[in-house]
Amino acid sequence: MPTNQTMTTTQPARSGPKSRPPSTALTLTAALLGFAIITLDASVVNVALPAIGADLTAGLSGLQWVVDAYTLTFAALMLSTGAFADRAGASRAYGAGIAVFTLASAVCGGAPNLPALIGARVVQGAAAAVVLPASLALVRQAYPDAARRARAVALWAAGGSVAVALGPVAGGALTTAWDWRGIFFINLPVGAAALLLLLRSPRSRPRPAPLDVPGQLTAVVALGALTFAVIEGGATGLVALGAAVAAGAAFVRIETRQAHPVVPLALFRNRNVCVAVAVGAACSVAFYGAVFVFSLFFQQVQGRSALYAGVMFLPMSGLIAVTNIVSGKLAGRYGVRMPMLLGQWLAVAGLLPLLAVDAYTPSVVVAVLLIPLALGCALTVPPLTAAMMERFHRTGRASRRACSTRPARWPGAWPSRCSVRWWAGASRPGCGGGSPCRRCCSPRRPWPRCA
Repeated sequence: MPTNQTMTTTQPARSGPKSRPPSTALTLTAALLGFAIITLDASVVNVALPAIGADLTAGLSGLQWVVDAYTLTFAALMLSTGAFADRAGASRAYGAGIAVFTLASAVCGGAPNLPALIGARVVQGAAAAVVLPASLALVRQAYPDAARRARAVALWAAGGSVAVALGPVAGGALTTAWDWRGIFFINLPVGAAALLLLLRSPRSRPRPAPLDVPGQLTAVVALGALTFAVIEGGATGLVALGAAVAAGAAFVRIETRQAHPVVPLALFRNRNVCVAVAVGAACSVAFYGAVFVFSLFFQQVQGRSALYAGVMFLPMSGLIAVTNIVSGKLAGRYGVRMPMLLGQWLAVAGLLPLLAVDAYTPSVVVAVLLIPLALGCALTVPPLTAAMMERFHRTGRASRRACSTRPARWPGAWPSRCSVRWWAGASRPGCGGGSPCRRCCSPRRPWPRCA
């Protein structure tokens, strides 16, 4: 999901005999820890769902809410939290987000019933939506040198990939060795460490940034009502579906009249943007849906332990980080279309055999069948993200730059490395502050000629 981050400036360090210069390494570590735990919480819960259901007497819809309360709030509020981090200052926003996330994790771990757990998960998701853009802003402000900043952002992103890979295994290990509550309590020392490291980070000055409050509120209502309709169904589901349609129509009307909308609707006039959004949604549904369903399958249908279920996800999740690197190299050489198409075909080829899985299918066979799905999504998402970010920047901002001399088109021939380095703030003379252009970039050239 692209975010709305801008580079923040730092206040000069206070003079005095006891003052110490901020540490860039500690700043990167603090940002990495925060990004890792909010990413981990999106996948670590799945393996613990049967234990949660047994302890809190929750049915399938209740378990879905345990997962979706976090991810829905996280995704919906990401529309505005980048601007919020700018207005509050990255360091202040990050500290507040980590503090709230850690406290909400403690409440999740001590939840006496399902409603309390779901409510705390909502708070977790809201805090995570603040942490994500603020953590990236911290990394960007800590590394003024473009090359070092690009490497730091790559390391920051790799931390999220590792957290996704370790999520099911960590959830299974904690649930088996401790209890399902342990998957939330483990966030407490990590959050405390991130806050301590933040003390050595440079302070960020707030800067003005527009907030589209009506658009954000209607987006939350629309997404929440739609999720309720899908999970609950029945008559109440139909009512929720009607509310989602009404809120969605209000959102579109508001966004067309906003000077600074949270979602520039002009982006969707391009067919390729619509396709990219649909592909991203399909990947998310397929990957996280498979983890949710087969977490329950391994434990409730086949009677395996939570640790065993987590280990069964290790082959598919362990290959994600490696495949992300391969995807970036393919995009840099052939453009973003090739890895996206290859990834989609591979994901479909992986989903079809899963239709034949039943209670008598060996667990190891299921684990192997999940690998093509993971590889397909891992090949698709990085170039898709880079392409969408380029489209957003060229439509929203880069049209005012000297390098943007042509109408924006689908950036299929732009190398993803160029896109990622521009996003990280890499600047090269003669190319509009690092913004890639078609006269400088080609599918076989990883960096603009004008560099």
